[in-house]
Amino acid sequence: MAIGLSEEHEALRESVTGWAQRNISPETVRDAVAAEGGKRPAFWASLADQGLLGLHLPEEHGGSGYGLLEAAVAVEALGERVAPGPYLPTVLASAAILASDGKAHAELLPGLADGTLTGAVALTAAVTGARGQDGELTIGGVAEPVLGGALADVLVLPVSTDEGREWVAVDASAVTVTPLRPLDLTRGVARVELDAVAVPAGRVLGGLGEADVRHLAAILLGAEAAGIASWCVSAASEYARVRVQFGRPIGQFQGVKHKAALMLVALEQARATVWDATRAAAWRARAADATGEAGDESAYAAAIAGVVAPDAAVRCAKDAIQIFGGVGYTYDHDAHLYYRRALSLRALLGPSAEWADSVVSLALNGVSREMELDLPESAAELRERIRAEVAELAKLEGREQKRALAAAGYVMPHLPSPWGRDARPLEQVLILQELRAARVRPPQMIIGAWVVPSIVAYGTPEQQERFLPPTLSGELLWCQLFSEPGAGSDLASLQMRAERVEGGWRLNGQKVWTSLAHVAEWGICVARTSSTGSKHEGITYFLVDMKGEGVTVRPLTEMTGESLFNEVFLDDVFVPDELVVGEVGQGWQIARNTLSNERVSLSSGSGGTGSSVPDLLGLADRLGRELTAAERQDLARVVCEGHSINALGLRVTLRQLTGADPGADGSVRKLLSTSHAQHVAECAVTLLGAAAVVAADAKLGDAGHWNRAALATRAMTIYGGTTEVQLNIIGERMLGLPRDPEPGR
Repeated sequence: MAIGLSEEHEALRESVTGWAQRNISPETVRDAVAAEGGKRPAFWASLADQGLLGLHLPEEHGGSGYGLLEAAVAVEALGERVAPGPYLPTVLASAAILASDGKAHAELLPGLADGTLTGAVALTAAVTGARGQDGELTIGGVAEPVLGGALADVLVLPVSTDEGREWVAVDASAVTVTPLRPLDLTRGVARVELDAVAVPAGRVLGGLGEADVRHLAAILLGAEAAGIASWCVSAASEYARVRVQFGRPIGQFQGVKHKAALMLVALEQARATVWDATRAAAWRARAADATGEAGDESAYAAAIAGVVAPDAAVRCAKDAIQIFGGVGYTYDHDAHLYYRRALSLRALLGPSAEWADSVVSLALNGVSREMELDLPESAAELRERIRAEVAELAKLEGREQKRALAAAGYVMPHLPSPWGRDARPLEQVLILQELRAARVRPPQMIIGAWVVPSIVAYGTPEQQERFLPPTLSGELLWCQLFSEPGAGSDLASLQMRAERVEGGWRLNGQKVWTSLAHVAEWGICVARTSSTGSKHEGITYFLVDMKGEGVTVRPLTEMTGESLFNEVFLDDVFVPDELVVGEVGQGWQIARNTLSNERVSLSSGSGGTGSSVPDLLGLADRLGRELTAAERQDLARVVCEGHSINALGLRVTLRQLTGADPGADGSVRKLLSTSHAQHVAECAVTLLGAAAVVAADAKLGDAGHWNRAALATRAMTIYGGTTEVQLNIIGERMLGLPRDPEPGR
């Protein structure tokens, strides 16, 4: 995975990566270390010939005519090689000039695109200016630190004037540039001093605000931060696969495996937020009559990238050094170069706390960002057909409407006909959009949504005809009889026995943590029909009548004081052969199908707890007071996390629309979603302060509601696969780390 998602972006990334592998060797990087970033790298002309300096610039000015996203793709790929030299400063400078009113475009952009000019941008400066005749500015002061300043031909600087903050582009020959000793040994920084420098009106970058430059910096420096984090994740995981300690690879130890998995989570959040910030910036740029709201939305996305991406790079670099151990702490290892680059990027952008404060200010003022799909024009005809069908369904009410939705295949449209519509991802998206637009709510199947795909895939025609129509219409309520006192996440350790009798099976044993068992009509149950072979063999999948003889349900009181879970005892419960799903002994495979559907379902939304970012922002508004600095930081963390989850979700959908696998985005989104509602509720309780001593009862107002949510959401990182199990899955399936050893081995 990378910042770009399309085939074109993947091809661009591969091209840049291939070029970098040929031209930026470890020796090239070490040469830059020896020079402390004080000279143009030998590959500069080749890099310019590849067109990488002008991906985002118009063709009329020597660029490729693409956009900021394409530039971010290249920046990320070069960041993975900790590329030395002025590439990033030059791209940032040309992007800032391009965002201005155009007076300096023809003079400066061609040279910045073909590499004959290098650029740099001062994000912090104490420079003042006075306007003279013909719009000329005379400026003086100091700007530091300026990334790439010592190698720059053109410097983009902020200037304070009587008319406010303005930006100018000055020639390096007109100022005094003093290199500073850099923390990042591969790329220099400098101090720029100006003494009565005359800036002609054509070099005053009109229409360019301070926020515009900061947001461009958040995107481009954030893209490089993602590249830094990407190398750290890959290199540390590769090392953990082969480094042996205590007789096995260190990646097999859960402490290391979970650390690497959480590094991947941070990386994918960084990529998703930077990606969405480029989309928001492009949308604003396309809107000739951009409103203030559009600017706010772009600012919101950029600020979130400014929080998430630099912190991800620093975290991943620190954790990579920890995984490398002593070798990673040596000067000769590359890990410290990535750590230095990550720390420098975060320092240049400014404290994460400042970006977080911007996020909170915008969010509390009602700014948010909808993750909308840009669907192809070819979807128009299909949408019209779906809209017409949904309009007819909308005329129905109650049970009649639910049954009609099920019969039309609209409840789970991805399923094969007649239970679904064999809908491809595009049709699924259109159906969801049109149902929402018509305010038609599909039936709430709850656990039935996990049951249906398994019966479709493995059930007999008779089972399908009997159970699927009422389940899809929401009229048949199910529970899941999987977990046992000794078999939770390790489901294959289940002990419930099923013995062969005439015409069927007798089930004996106990299930626990069974949601809705006290009201369910039917249950899906796995039981052991054979003890031979591995623990995954000899398991069979049954359909159990929850009102049948021998079934005893005892509600369990949860920490909320409510009863959703139950323990279920099956004493000589008879299940006829026609209620065995699939082949006898095939139950593990079918259960995995069910669990995969369960985990997708559980990772969406707030799980019915009412714990979402809009709910939290509503509470903050109702408090009627200014939040403290600590409260604002806590709130920002939750807002950024929610936004990253939404961005990851959109990326998953877009990949599915192209027929690609969701990849790491899907796994990371599932993991983050399970804990997000917890973080929302915890933040709300903190905001309530002493008021949060009342009972966990929604009838008691905000405090009661959020206290209940804080208690209820503790279950979300347990059921459907604990967080720790999910981290194992990410570490093993996404990063290729060794699986845990089998007991006794």
